[in-house]
Amino acid sequence: MSNLSQHERPTRAEIDLDALAFNFHSVRRFIGAGVECMAVVKADAYGHGAVECSRRLEREGARWFGAATLEEGIELRESGIAGSILIFGGIWPGQEAPMISHDLTPAIFTLDQARRLDRAAADVARRVQAHVKIDTGMNRVGFRCEDIPEVADRLSHLANLEITGLMTHFAAADDLGQTDFTERQMARFAGAVQAFHDKGFRPKYIDMANSPGAIVHPLSRSGMVRIGGLLYGLGGDVLPPEADQPELRPVMAVKSRIAQVRAIKKGETVGYGRTFLAEKDHLIATVAIGYHDGLRRALSGNGHFLVHGQKAQIAGRVSMDWTTIDVSEIPEAKVGDDVTIIGRDGQEEIRAEDLARLIDTISYEITCGIDKRVRRVFTGTSDQN
Repeated sequence: MSNLSQHERPTRAEIDLDALAFNFHSVRRFIGAGVECMAVVKADAYGHGAVECSRRLEREGARWFGAATLEEGIELRESGIAGSILIFGGIWPGQEAPMISHDLTPAIFTLDQARRLDRAAADVARRVQAHVKIDTGMNRVGFRCEDIPEVADRLSHLANLEITGLMTHFAAADDLGQTDFTERQMARFAGAVQAFHDKGFRPKYIDMANSPGAIVHPLSRSGMVRIGGLLYGLGGDVLPPEADQPELRPVMAVKSRIAQVRAIKKGETVGYGRTFLAEKDHLIATVAIGYHDGLRRALSGNGHFLVHGQKAQIAGRVSMDWTTIDVSEIPEAKVGDDVTIIGRDGQEEIRAEDLARLIDTISYEITCGIDKRVRRVFTGTSDQN
């Protein structure tokens, strides 16, 4: 094993861009021809690196990208992304001009947003595009279905605003036990689309499905679907296991190295709060990763890492910068050895879904939580179809 670098902390997230490309094409084949697949790269591509992932996805044929905020959209545009970029988070006051100048498409969900965007477009003598978000049961953001006829009428009087898309968001598409609710959402959305048609709108994009919707509910595959976690291989806890689904490959692996190995005697304790009490002699390794890096403190005494292809239990509490693991059954473990936090080592594998299951969350939160302090190392340059 190589020595620790003199210049870089060894903790890193390895991002396999070939796996990302594979997942994109795998999902597209599963969904079928004639449906636009938006690549959702918000939240720094779920922690994977939005710019690098978007560049690769654009090379693979992605034409639409989903971001949460104006700032995320500007970062993509200034990094050379030429495709259409939808801003899910709408427009806050004062953001109209940069939204227009960077050719970003906002999702609007209030009449105030629409009016402000219309006025800003008039100021630069342009007609700008927007998508309208419709709330069909998520009860988070969006125009309520019962208000759609009036909303469509009001929007029809805004001469500088072109409504090119209608969208909604499913609340429980990943739960087959709530299929009836998902179908009610689809029916409500169909009614809202008809109300816009009745006012003369002919939007190009009718957009219902998120990742589980697109895979599990074929009738939700309208003109566009929004694919997020599946791009990054995170399907294990967002798709029902009994449903047919595309083949996916994990994109992120998180690794570090052992900084110190020490023998402790029976009766000694490890870490804050002395929560690990040695009932026999142990060999404890300290690894350069902690909760500031995104390793959840809730994994204290619960999760494990991989060393030399073997499982090593977390011993004691995860601290801010360090985590201690029990390598008593791996006596060959030494300073400088690689440690796998997420990923494969030999025949063993730890997935983001596995960590999420241990602490009652979802894999998205695990990868999104990997801090910027953890440097991203991008691999894979070849095109794959």
